[in-house]
Amino acid sequence: MKKIFLVFAAVCAIIACDPGHEDIGNAGHITADQLKSMTTISVDKAASGANGNVITCSTSAPVNACWNIGGKDFVGNYAWKKMKLGSHKVIMTALCPDGTVLKDSAVIECQEITNALERFYIYGLEANPEHVPFKPGAWDAAAMRFSSTEGAHLPTIPDDVYFGLKTLIFDVSDVTEDFDLKVMNGWWSNTYYDHVKWHNGQNELQITETLAKECAKGGEGRDLDLMLYSGSMTLNAVYYEE
Repeated sequence: MKKIFLVFAAVCAIIACDPGHEDIGNAGHITADQLKSMTTISVDKAASGANGNVITCSTSAPVNACWNIGGKDFVGNYAWKKMKLGSHKVIMTALCPDGTVLKDSAVIECQEITNALERFYIYGLEANPEHVPFKPGAWDAAAMRFSSTEGAHLPTIPDDVYFGLKTLIFDVSDVTEDFDLKVMNGWWSNTYYDHVKWHNGQNELQITETLAKECAKGGEGRDLDLMLYSGSMTLNAVYYEE
């Protein structure tokens, strides 16, 4: 494993995540050098010697840590994630024992698949005869509501997908130039993404904490709902990868 050491710089506030998830006390100050010596970001190696596609982050320092790997947050002093090939930014935000916040980032190049991403289908399984491609109509809020009881096509998304903050991938085709999409919940009470433009192929939608809390059955149970303002497309499949 190739270790890439983080260099930390003090900042005044925590941005994008809250590492204060456990009580580490208020025993004293952790220096940037101490944190650096106990913190690593590593990427596995392929047989060819090229960087693999699994990023691992860890720190043994007495801090509360939040890692953002390729745009997704992982709270804890250890985190790992399988990635697609390409460049990925890793950001660490650390809360030290005396309340000092330290933060820095690194860019990791993943060059060869060493641990292939596995697809987990929500819709589009070939083995399920009900999972057929379909074209939702504009302003038809029921057509792409993820509800086994109130939607027209799509099943209810399991809670572990919601609260796992998965990145949903929508495989679509026949997308028109005037395509315009709203991402909301089935109660029309919140909009998570507005005026979304898709292209033919794979399009990603990140589940956020707010979206999960409001849409999961273990939360407020409002169901994720996607509605076309205009244009059309064919929805072939919905899945996430890990």
